[in-house]
Amino acid sequence: MLNESSLAPVDGGTSAYSFLLASFFVQALVWGFQGANGIFLDSYLTTHKYNSQPHASTILPVIGPLSSGIIYCSGVVLYPFYARYPYHRRTFMWVGVALAWASLFSASYVTSVVAILLFEGVLYGIAGSFLYACCISYMTEWFVNKRGMANGVIFAGTAFGGIIVPLTIPQLIKAYGLPKTIRIFSIAIVVILVPLLPFVRPRIPDSRMHQQIPAPQSKEWMKSTTIWIALAANTLQGFGYFVPIVWLPTFARELHVTTSQAALTVALINGASVFGRISMGYLSDVLDPFFLAMSTLLSTSLVTFVIWGLLSRNLAGLFSFGIAYGMLASGWTSLFTAFVRPVAKENPNLTTTLFGYFLFSRGLGNILSTPISSGLITGSTVDMRKAFPLSGGKYENVIIFVGTCFAGAAGISLLGWAMDLRQRARCRISSS
Repeated sequence: MLNESSLAPVDGGTSAYSFLLASFFVQALVWGFQGANGIFLDSYLTTHKYNSQPHASTILPVIGPLSSGIIYCSGVVLYPFYARYPYHRRTFMWVGVALAWASLFSASYVTSVVAILLFEGVLYGIAGSFLYACCISYMTEWFVNKRGMANGVIFAGTAFGGIIVPLTIPQLIKAYGLPKTIRIFSIAIVVILVPLLPFVRPRIPDSRMHQQIPAPQSKEWMKSTTIWIALAANTLQGFGYFVPIVWLPTFARELHVTTSQAALTVALINGASVFGRISMGYLSDVLDPFFLAMSTLLSTSLVTFVIWGLLSRNLAGLFSFGIAYGMLASGWTSLFTAFVRPVAKENPNLTTTLFGYFLFSRGLGNILSTPISSGLITGSTVDMRKAFPLSGGKYENVIIFVGTCFAGAAGISLLGWAMDLRQRARCRISSS
């Protein structure tokens, strides 16, 4: 039996907040590389030794989404494993650091686009999943009543990395070239993460957990209609969310801007995401998550059609879209803990298990949305009379696809909100 009085307090205190701060920066570094995928893609596609290879235009755009998709989808395997063997989590973190360094360091020396796909796409994705999942698993131990806020802070770390890295990468590429830039980033991972990982630790010491914990047997959560509605909305949101992040730097090129200005479009999305994710995490602790989901999804759909589709004919319009999109769309993941709270209650193992399913369904959209959007762009015909005529309407189908995904997810969230309101009304009647 664990003596709670001998453990660090939850929802506050030096230990909890030092864990949260360290996790913030771990996520910033792991996802910072992902946040610069659009910049790396633009560099690969404009370099002859890469773009001249067979199927390069198909393989290269998949690298980033495949890597982040692995990080998302691996949760359905890692979270139940961590719940059953919690004392292995720290080992997996250190293995994750080693793999992250090895994957990028190796990628910096190869020129084959298939090899780059394997190192940057697959191996880095596995490394990131080990680090990412541990932070989420520990978070459920350190925070209970403030779990939404903590979740928002951790996800804000991914956005913070998405500000710094995209602004830094173009300067490094200009000074040292693409391979050396990736090599520098691989070394930075080791230098920064090694001092941080001792603070990313469990609330319950591993010395008290050196025995196998039985896997949870209850499948009651599968009977929850609201969980399935949230998962459906989450999947559709995932299909739309990642497309602008991947293609915005390339889209900006059509405006004849510099590489640094193109990179700034992604940095603005991630910068606004810091505010969006923290505020959404805070609000999810006090407001209905389906109401928040419906509001932000519908607003994002309108922003996509109006600002990206109609007003982004110059750099100012594109910057405006980046800020609005980052604030509205990126807060979605901060709602995960609020979606699972009514079902998981105070069970941290079930919380992380359900969290894994949300990340998996989002990862499906992440992986599949890039080939879909690539096909929509390459299959588009040039016609200045189109509704979204920039570059001859080349991006019209992509804009419609993204906006429709968010609108559809908003409709599903509306259904979830209606069911929540009906359930609360029934509870009030039964208690009166």
